[in-house]
Amino acid sequence: MLADVNSFHNMFYALRHGQSLANVAGIISSDPKISTIEHGLSTTGVQQAQNAAQAFTTSLQTNSNTSPRRVAIYSSDFLRAKETAQIMADACLASGVELYKGNVMLETRLRERYFGEWNGGSDEFYQMVWDVDQTDPNHVESGVESVNSVLSRTTQLILDIEDEFRALEPHTCILVAHGDVLQIMQTGFQKIDCSKHRSLPHLETATLRELKLG
Repeated sequence: MLADVNSFHNMFYALRHGQSLANVAGIISSDPKISTIEHGLSTTGVQQAQNAAQAFTTSLQTNSNTSPRRVAIYSSDFLRAKETAQIMADACLASGVELYKGNVMLETRLRERYFGEWNGGSDEFYQMVWDVDQTDPNHVESGVESVNSVLSRTTQLILDIEDEFRALEPHTCILVAHGDVLQIMQTGFQKIDCSKHRSLPHLETATLRELKLG
């Protein structure tokens, strides 16, 4: 959906949630019925999110001429992402940054990719899914959400945000979500085959990355 887009009104950043209790347990947590109320941030994850928020607000003050000081935060409604996003929002407000609508906006299109029958199992199963992704971005083996489905919902969100802000001042938009979701969304920005999402630099927990068009 971003193939014909040459520029954006806003600046976009991906922020992966901080270390979660699911990360610590080494399990896949992708079912909304569970993950919206369980598997929040670990103590380490909270600290990671605080560090990311501090670094962002500091850079915003330092680079005020190039980065819009108006910030919009969109987040997956999974608990680990919501907690990360709220830490970022609190840091923005504390530093005097203008926060769009005054709070985090929850967005189901940023939810974790659903991993079907692998949900609740070991995170070692991720690699099995990724191996198939490389040859078929439409596959739904074992009930897994396809790569193209994730790409479609996340890039449509970007276009919708652009439409919403068209008549407003440019904002720095932070998208707080999950590893697979953000890796796949980045292929849309880079305009590369979404089956190659694992070829992009891995986005570690609580890592903030600017999303630029390729």
